Amino acid sequence: MTQESASGQSPAAWADWLAAIDRPIEQATGLPNIAYTGEDFALQERDSLLARTWTCIGVASQIPDAGDARPMDLLGLPLMGVRGRDSKVRVFHNVCSHRGHRLISAPCKSLTTLRCPYHSWAYDFEGRLRATPSVGGAKQNNVEGFDKSRHGLHEVRSIVWLDQIFVNLSGDAPAFEDHIAPLSARWADFDLSLIRHGGVDSTLRFEVGCNWKLAVENYCEAYHLPWIHPGLNAYSRLEDHYNIVGEDLYAGQGSTAYTPQMSNAGPALPRFPSLPAKWNEAAEYIALFPNVLLGLHCDHFYAVRLEPLGPARTLEHFEIYYVGEDPLGPDYAGTREANAENWRAVFAEDVDVVEEMQRGRASPAFRGGVFTPVLEPPTHCFHRWMARSLARAETGGNA
Repeated sequence: MTQESASGQSPAAWADWLAAIDRPIEQATGLPNIAYTGEDFALQERDSLLARTWTCIGVASQIPDAGDARPMDLLGLPLMGVRGRDSKVRVFHNVCSHRGHRLISAPCKSLTTLRCPYHSWAYDFEGRLRATPSVGGAKQNNVEGFDKSRHGLHEVRSIVWLDQIFVNLSGDAPAFEDHIAPLSARWADFDLSLIRHGGVDSTLRFEVGCNWKLAVENYCEAYHLPWIHPGLNAYSRLEDHYNIVGEDLYAGQGSTAYTPQMSNAGPALPRFPSLPAKWNEAAEYIALFPNVLLGLHCDHFYAVRLEPLGPARTLEHFEIYYVGEDPLGPDYAGTREANAENWRAVFAEDVDVVEEMQRGRASPAFRGGVFTPVLEPPTHCFHRWMARSLARAETGGNA
């Protein structure tokens, strides 16, 4: 992070701000306004922070079959996910090695190769350059001295976890298995290998006029429930919630008053097998840093990928998953619809909140704010992670 260009402050002033965030919660301030409003900051945040950790860019179930490909974007950086003949999802930079044309601009089905529309150079699903038509002149598909093996696609380090596609653009973050281990251990009671995407009726989209970090902050705390979510708060009250702080990986909130069946629209959903009794009416809502919001219940799971579209715009991709194959059938259509509508209503109530916080970041009178020590440790945890990651980026460490 080049502090002066990103923050408009001297490096020393920026370092002081990061240090103020990384204090105990009673003394800490939050991120400065420029972290939510600056065009330069957003791009440098992408390269210095998002690129250096495991960042979510897509959903594997949207690339279901061999030969399927899907363009993806991370703040202007063109990427694509491809499912190979071996059923593995790989991520590549979405750019032809010849003249830099994007290879795909829309989701594709049943491809035989990844073919550039400009000069028809073609790559296989492992990224190897296979065809260079007329590279040596008309109908001369080879030329002496040109080595195809040196001009394949550039693959990005990636992994699929709970159907979410994570990438490490810098290539030097810790192994994902080690990275995610603390959260995996926390949720070890759940056999998450059983989750299945609910289909087209279980995908929601919200485009909101705020920085992606404000969506994370809002998700982390239950403090706002009585005023923003009165319906939800009627049965899952503020006092039924507890804080979750996972240090430099995740933060959020849990509820001890989850009601599994809230609609008569269809049969009750199957539950994860062999769960301890503590999960019968419990649910956890965790922000996995940097940009995934997860919700785990005894009978379903969801993941929300926050896609930054700029410093003040975010697209929220909401995907709902169920336990096993049975809930995907027509008998559960009403249940799925009711569940999706419930979450649509809850998340829609947050839109004005995050957009008004974004507008508030234009005020020089706001200088990071404060955190309430009882109800906002998760939000402070996220700010500390941001501050520590930005500081490490300055010294060449991983986020």
